[in-house]
Amino acid sequence: MSATMYDVAKLAGVSVKTVSNVINGYPYIRATTRDRVLAAIDQLDYRINVSARNLRSGRTGMIALAVPELRLPYFAELADSVITAAEEAGLNVLIQQTNGDRDRELRVLSGLHRHLTDGALFSPLALGEEDREAFQADFPLVLLGERIFRSGFDHVTMRNAEGARAATEYLLSLGRRRIAVIGAHPGELMGSARLRVDGYLEAITAAGIEIDPALIAEAGLWHRSTGAAAMNRLLDSRVAIDAVFALNDALALGALHVLHERHIAVPEQIAVIGFDDIEEAQYSVPTLTSVAPGREQIARTAIELLQSRIAGGDVVPVEVLADFEIHVRESTEG
Repeated sequence: MSATMYDVAKLAGVSVKTVSNVINGYPYIRATTRDRVLAAIDQLDYRINVSARNLRSGRTGMIALAVPELRLPYFAELADSVITAAEEAGLNVLIQQTNGDRDRELRVLSGLHRHLTDGALFSPLALGEEDREAFQADFPLVLLGERIFRSGFDHVTMRNAEGARAATEYLLSLGRRRIAVIGAHPGELMGSARLRVDGYLEAITAAGIEIDPALIAEAGLWHRSTGAAAMNRLLDSRVAIDAVFALNDALALGALHVLHERHIAVPEQIAVIGFDDIEEAQYSVPTLTSVAPGREQIARTAIELLQSRIAGGDVVPVEVLADFEIHVRESTEG
């Protein structure tokens, strides 16, 4: 006898309503609860009555989006863009937050959602080259982000190094020569931090300026608090600074807060530029200049590629790099 939603609820120790919410992608559910329900679905081999959703295709009309952290504004806004693009394509989105945890990311690849969804968009953070063999998913999958595994799947990402170089060149064009960078991850072999620092270094070197390690500030998770801490360390070190390139906007907003607290004029004394162009950049004080990495293009392209895979399209994987532009605001040209 086939498992029912009631069986899933009993095994997971939740209500039937909670199981329904998980299946339908309701966002306000604890990650631990969602994981228990999904594990119960997998264990019982529970299958949604897809005929009620799409009798002809036998598909659920739902896709998964797995991202590291919705608390980071970029991923929250990316999720919004993906949901919009998916709705236009007649799809619903089930969102999974992995918290950059390796085991959770491996579970995405194991196809835990295959009974619920037709395919997945996946932005890995914890997985590295040593996990390349894990990328053997037998369901439609499109990768997002900077983790590149030559995995045989479509990959949609942004021009991290090029965007960072352009941001640094823009500061140089304003006459800034002591440009600090906030958000470095020393020892990182792949990922946004490595690529964006590389772009910064390329621009500084091309301008004939000697690299000063004292201007490269480390930050762990890219939050406002870590940006503020890095800005404080730079100022306390008394290294000469006339501009800051923060590797994402959350770091930049933290840096702006510290500069305001210390009565350092922006941009007169120190200009600040971020990366990601989140909505908050338009409303900070001063408003924040930022690299817009093509978030809408990333979302729409990823949905189009996933639709093609779901429909059984061309199996040759493609890599798409979105276009970027710099949105100039008061933090650099006040």
